[in-house]
Amino acid sequence: MPTELTYESTLRELATDQGVLRYHEAGDGPPLLMLHGSGPGVTGWRNFRGNLARFAEHFRCLVLEFPGFGVSDPTDEHPMAAASGAAIRFLDGLGLEQVDVIGNSMGGIVGTQTALAHPERVRRLVTIGGIGRNIFSPGPGEGIKLLMEFTDDPTREGLVRWLHSMVFNPRIVTEELIEERWQQATDPDTLAAARRMYSTAAMTANFKAQARSPEPPYWAMLHRLKAETLITWGRDDRVSPVDMMLVPMRTIPNVQVNIFPNCGHWVMIEQKAAWESAVLAFLTRKDEA
Repeated sequence: MPTELTYESTLRELATDQGVLRYHEAGDGPPLLMLHGSGPGVTGWRNFRGNLARFAEHFRCLVLEFPGFGVSDPTDEHPMAAASGAAIRFLDGLGLEQVDVIGNSMGGIVGTQTALAHPERVRRLVTIGGIGRNIFSPGPGEGIKLLMEFTDDPTREGLVRWLHSMVFNPRIVTEELIEERWQQATDPDTLAAARRMYSTAAMTANFKAQARSPEPPYWAMLHRLKAETLITWGRDDRVSPVDMMLVPMRTIPNVQVNIFPNCGHWVMIEQKAAWESAVLAFLTRKDEA
């Protein structure tokens, strides 16, 4: 493994029957699938680049880039609908029968859905905010509303407001972060995909479809989750308020919860050292006999 993990040195491609899936790979050992969240300018690399070196000491880390976010080839599906299929296509393409999964926000939902639909494929699951449903706090939360505003009218000022809603410490929102997110978020194809997810019209239609659907939401099926699960959350999350974890905490059979203080939505960035220690302890713990 190179001493410094760079974007170029870790980037890989996997050809599938629905286009090329791009991903970053580092380390040796048991496979660890890392799934990114959503939002303007997001990529798997940007979510997990700061954590990759630490986890690569123990695992073969595979940071998948979901279709529709400007890195992997897009599909005809809604990007959120495409994500779960892409995860299984990715595992099949690499010949991986079982993995551990870390999922940030939307990636946590995808990891949870994958573990519910294919319980034999996921050994242990780590989520970072985002799963469950609002119990005491209003929904959608502040960060989601700012995300919708940016998607409807993508301005640099709107992007900055959204980025500040993601964190507890505003110093994390650097000019470099703003610029790289702005470039990705305003790419025409990426913006078009974002509007299928987070425009006001798309979100309104999604809420109505959920209300009409005869199918139970994924969070109502968490009692069937077989994977050992670690839920991690920022106490000060303004995107997915921490009360969302109450349903998963009470219904997932084998679950533990770590809540990190002075921390917003990006726990793996804002509480990097503490989060990495907690997650590695969970993932490397010996199976009980």
